[in-house]
Amino acid sequence: MSDPLPPLAELRRAAEVFNGFANVDASWLRLIEETRSAIDLSQPAHRTILLRWLNSWGCRIRYPREGEPAPFDDGVLAWWETWSATLPTADLVDLTDEGIDTAAKAYADLAGVAVSAGRTRRTLGPTAAAKALYALRPNTIMPWDAAIAATLHGARDGAAFGRHLRLGRAWAAAVIAEAGDGGAEIPALMGRPVSLAKILDEYLYVAFTMGAKGDWGTDSGEWWKNGNRG
Repeated sequence: MSDPLPPLAELRRAAEVFNGFANVDASWLRLIEETRSAIDLSQPAHRTILLRWLNSWGCRIRYPREGEPAPFDDGVLAWWETWSATLPTADLVDLTDEGIDTAAKAYADLAGVAVSAGRTRRTLGPTAAAKALYALRPNTIMPWDAAIAATLHGARDGAAFGRHLRLGRAWAAAVIAEAGDGGAEIPALMGRPVSLAKILDEYLYVAFTMGAKGDWGTDSGEWWKNGNRG
């Protein structure tokens, strides 16, 4: 997808859809409160909080019963011990190529973490891995889901996720330039205190995941003309 990101007016329209969802930020705000805005996956409680939050976002990861192995907990801990020191922390617009490459490798590794045992082994997978990285670095990572990844990149591997972050970086720069003032007022324009990375993701969710491609670069995306107002 090489088309330019629609202007702020389109982002505000997408934000209106999300703003219309009941308790849209409730689980996110609970995660922030419970982790004091700093998830540390070396802490068992924080791994539990992350699992609960991922499931609140539709990931459907099975909770282990008492006495069963806990592959999600073990796998995420091992992943964190490998990647926590090198995960980028810059805002999306300020990500370096090196930071994007590191995030893409961390994403690919996380997507392969086993989350269920038994005869059918299940891994965390691309969508949950992207959401988990967003939870860990909400100002840095623009997450995706299957529909967004397929439409924009045609794949969901680490290389595609790197392309996704590069696209997000370019879009973030364009949005900040249009908004002026360094983009500080963008969350207020959208009506909720969320990061620009999340705002871009919400636009893509409305444009693609909710079922209709947007008319890129115009004030009236196709999804809006179809009446998808939440």
